[in-house]
Amino acid sequence: MGFHYNRRAAIFEALNSKHRETNMPLTHVALRAGKPEAYRQAIFDGLYRAMRESFNVPEDDQFMTVTEHEAANFRYSANYLGIERTGDLVLIQITVSNTRTVDQKKALYGRIAELLAESPGIRPQDIFVSLVEVAKENWSFGNGLAQYA
Repeated sequence: MGFHYNRRAAIFEALNSKHRETNMPLTHVALRAGKPEAYRQAIFDGLYRAMRESFNVPEDDQFMTVTEHEAANFRYSANYLGIERTGDLVLIQITVSNTRTVDQKKALYGRIAELLAESPGIRPQDIFVSLVEVAKENWSFGNGLAQYA
């Protein structure tokens, strides 16, 4: 069994070596409860497109979740830094490998705001993005392997 597992791991590593430098993201979105499925899917689509365009995320590299919160469980500052936020605020946390430049990050923030304003129609003031950068060896995509280490 060990030989079969090691051979499978080696094949997996060879097939996925092209993704070693693309460093996929893990994305969590939090918003107030009550938005329709189409709204939530438009957020996924816009985020994925922005990451593909700004961060060179590979095709079919989508690891995203949405959590919905009742008003009592969703607190934010309505005017922090002079930005007027509403109950339509969307909190987006993207975990990525620490390989992107400041210019790539700025491009991502701008593209997310543009795309989510287009669909599903979120005001740019209601789009809050946080990047969490980690070392490449801090990822395991399955099989108990550190694919980027």
